[in-house]
Amino acid sequence: MKTSLLAAALAVTSTAAAALCSEDRVTVIGDFGHAPFTVTVADDDQERARGLMDVAEMPTMSGMLFVYDAPQHATFWMRNTLIGLDMVFAGPDGTILAIHENAVPMDETVIDGGQGVQFVLEVNAGLTRRLGIKTGDILQHPSLGAGAISPCE
Repeated sequence: MKTSLLAAALAVTSTAAAALCSEDRVTVIGDFGHAPFTVTVADDDQERARGLMDVAEMPTMSGMLFVYDAPQHATFWMRNTLIGLDMVFAGPDGTILAIHENAVPMDETVIDGGQGVQFVLEVNAGLTRRLGIKTGDILQHPSLGAGAISPCE
């Protein structure tokens, strides 16, 4: 079932990806095609601090999108996070700047996403590699606004 879900995600065309542009949807666009994720948006201090703590499981093509008011130096940790995660760090135009794969549940080691980060997409551990997501790929979401490389229409 996971394989067919991933195949379906990769089969989305660019027109369909724009149609899926909504607050609860992030599309990653790269050489592999398009991968849409159903997300919860964390766009205030309280939501960002809570993140995915205490979440016991997450559907395959789901995640959380952290949205900051301006680009910044982004660091994360896995305190009270029960599931392994991949963290995708993106700049204000949606370009993926860094990816941290397989963050370990409950680990308090600081994960440094680098400077200039305005968006962080957290998805299930190992998913970025399985889908072929890499630095230089693009995020598409309404929060990116007019400065996005792939703006929502």
